[in-house]
Amino acid sequence: MRLKTVKLKYITQGCGEAVILLHGLFGSGSNLGLLSRTLSSSHMIISPDLRNHGKSPQCQEMNYPCMADDIIELMDDLDIIKATLIGHSMGGKVAMQVALNHVHRVSKVIIADISPIDYESSAHSKTVEGLNALVKTNPLSRKKADESLSFYISDVATRGFLLKNLFQKKDRSYGLRLFMKSINSNYQDKLNLAPVGTPYMGPSLFIRGEKSPYVKNKHLCDILRLFPKAQYKTIKEAGHWLHTEKSKEFNQIIVEFLSD
Repeated sequence: MRLKTVKLKYITQGCGEAVILLHGLFGSGSNLGLLSRTLSSSHMIISPDLRNHGKSPQCQEMNYPCMADDIIELMDDLDIIKATLIGHSMGGKVAMQVALNHVHRVSKVIIADISPIDYESSAHSKTVEGLNALVKTNPLSRKKADESLSFYISDVATRGFLLKNLFQKKDRSYGLRLFMKSINSNYQDKLNLAPVGTPYMGPSLFIRGEKSPYVKNKHLCDILRLFPKAQYKTIKEAGHWLHTEKSKEFNQIIVEFLSD
């Protein structure tokens, strides 16, 4: 029985076999734009905003089974029987959950810098605090929003990524295209959990950044338990944002995997 789904907003690019790109927590469908442009010459690329992100509907329920069903509904709406799923971070867990629950709808799965494990709930606590502060203060400029966020997050690049969620409201103050009420409720006990289900026996690829803490050697057993045919690639000198830090290497690995 399918869980309650939402109709995701999405953009498409190119034509050919379907590839669905799934962004991470606090992101949007445009986050994997460099990869989308690379692949669109040979594939149809679908880039949705996941629920509670971007322009997609807001919903209090937020866990990996229901987010996976959102993707299946999107495929049904687009008359896509099977697709390759590529997901980064939280989007990687969504991709894994789709593959584990709906094996016959997935051609291949590519996971960027996330493992099928439970993570510490404190990993993004400062980010959540900072974004909640923005919701409360309704900054009157992007500069003010950045100043407010800097009390919680010192890294300029990370703040720049988060501030892509800003939009100007009718009263000219700035709000967030993130439903923080749901993220606050579900982050610690649902979004940090590992995807579960029947092992996916199809082709799968896990790509990690050498400097990232999210995919460690000790996680390989967890990966192979759920994805027995998994291949494993490491991008040197890359961190968690490997798709932007080392976009050329990242994209080339994916192009080669899809062409096999």
